[in-house]
Amino acid sequence: MKQDDDCFELYVSHRRALLTYANRIVRDPGRAEDVVQEAFLRLRTASAANLLDEPVAYLYRIVRNLALDLQRHLTFEGRHEVAGADELAAKVAEALPSPEAAAAARQEFRNLLKAIDELPSRTRIALEMHRLGGFKLREIAQHLGISISTAQALVAEGIEYCQTRI
Repeated sequence: MKQDDDCFELYVSHRRALLTYANRIVRDPGRAEDVVQEAFLRLRTASAANLLDEPVAYLYRIVRNLALDLQRHLTFEGRHEVAGADELAAKVAEALPSPEAAAAARQEFRNLLKAIDELPSRTRIALEMHRLGGFKLREIAQHLGISISTAQALVAEGIEYCQTRI
C-alpha cells in the first residue's frame, strides 16, 4: 500500500510538468492528459513489480514514449486519411469527363437536336417515340396510322440521318 501512495504523490507533484512535457510532443492538451494518466498507471504497475531506483526519470521516460507513440500514430492516420481522400478525388476525376469532352458532348447533342428538327414530321415523331419515349414499333404504327414495317423504316431512316449529321 505504501508503494501506491508514493506513486500517487509522485504523480500529483509532477503532474503539471508532465502535462507540459507531453503537450510539447502531441500538441493537444486533451491527448497530453491521456498520456500522463496512462503513464501514471504504467508507473504503478511497474513499481508494484519491482523497486524503481529513479521513479521520476522513469515516469518522464514513460510519458515521452507514450507521447511519441501517439504522435506517430496520429501522423500515420493523417497520411492515410489524406491518401484516401486523394484516391477518392482521383476516382471522381476519372469518372467526370474532361472540360473538352464535356464541351464536345454538348456540341454533339446540339447537332443531334438540329438533325431531329430537320426530319420530316412523321419520321421525327417515330424516332422520338421509339428512342426517347421507349414505344414499341407496334405502338408507333398505331399512333401514326401506318404499318409496323413502315414505322420501322421511319425509325431507321431517322437514325441514319442523325448519324450522318453528327
